Amino acid sequence: MKITDIKVVRNRKPVILPEAWQPAWQMPDVEPRKTMGFSIITIHTDEGITGVGPGRLSETNLERLKGVLVGFDPLYVEAFWQNYICQSGGRGITGRESLGGVDTALWDIVGKTVGKPVYKLLGAYRDRVPVYIATAQLHSPEEHAKEAVAFREQGARAIKLRLHRPNYKDDLAVVQAVRDAVGPDMNIMVDGNQNNWSPSYKHWPRRIAMWMAKKLDALDVYYFEDPLPLRDLEGLKQLANAVDMYISGGEHAQDIFQFASLLVSGALDIVETDITIGSRIGMTGAKKVAHIAEALGKRVVPHVTTGPNKGLHLAASLQVAATVPEWVCPYVEYIREPPALTVETQQFLIKEPILFGKDGCVPVPQKPGIGVEINEETLKKYL
Repeated sequence: MKITDIKVVRNRKPVILPEAWQPAWQMPDVEPRKTMGFSIITIHTDEGITGVGPGRLSETNLERLKGVLVGFDPLYVEAFWQNYICQSGGRGITGRESLGGVDTALWDIVGKTVGKPVYKLLGAYRDRVPVYIATAQLHSPEEHAKEAVAFREQGARAIKLRLHRPNYKDDLAVVQAVRDAVGPDMNIMVDGNQNNWSPSYKHWPRRIAMWMAKKLDALDVYYFEDPLPLRDLEGLKQLANAVDMYISGGEHAQDIFQFASLLVSGALDIVETDITIGSRIGMTGAKKVAHIAEALGKRVVPHVTTGPNKGLHLAASLQVAATVPEWVCPYVEYIREPPALTVETQQFLIKEPILFGKDGCVPVPQKPGIGVEINEETLKKYL
């Protein structure tokens, strides 16, 4: 089998949301968003098998990639990863654009070639994976509490709240309100969003991060994500040593070596791998990071981006998560912020959306490859 072509499928018509939303991590410097876009990488072969993955590539970088992969055997995923992702942090061919979607599309081909979902080729451990509901905006304590109760009634067992308000004590009030509303039977994660660019926001010094960490620990928070910038290894390590809850982060890490450093140094208890953004590690690298975490007695929780690519991104992340025990990967991110960010607006590109059940888990997609199929009829509406 040989690769014959690589294409990037982008929306030409905007995906219009039912209501505008504002990403918490960019507040207060972001205008309400009413539209979204998507970009899919497809890899074609001489045997008629096509692999798909979420990702963006410029026209220039697409041509560079064709020069590398056209004529390449797509089953040699590790060779591609070692030569073009591992050695260069994913930037050898395409600069800062991620090759994680290419790695995902190659694994999709591997699975389709043998007629199995990828996790059963990598070594399956489980068929369902717990999710946490990731909220995406800043609301009042009352609104967040009401939302959390609704998610719990739908079956969710865990929720992540965003912090990025002008007054950090208002952030704490939201977490307190949600804990009061859901009681002890729902895990609460908190994202400090202190690693995101936002020029008008006053990012926390170590003193405030430590104050917040101790307050959240007292509220039995499961993990505290990005309480400080990822570069502040010493500050993160101080937090991790000061509280019982987990300190997490890493979606912006560049490669598996940075993830290893974050874990070995004790800066993070949980690392958040992302197959396409930040880390640029793909499914191959995500699996390697999970094994590093396992060997060190640490954990990994896959980061899944928002947007219409979510169905592909979530499916690929689940294929990796299903190959390790729950103690190594206790959750996968599942963004949900109705009415803007819903199954209908985030997973319409795949034929069968991935839904969580009353047990708080989602099934690992079972179709060959990364487990899902593109809804071609829906896709055409945006081309």
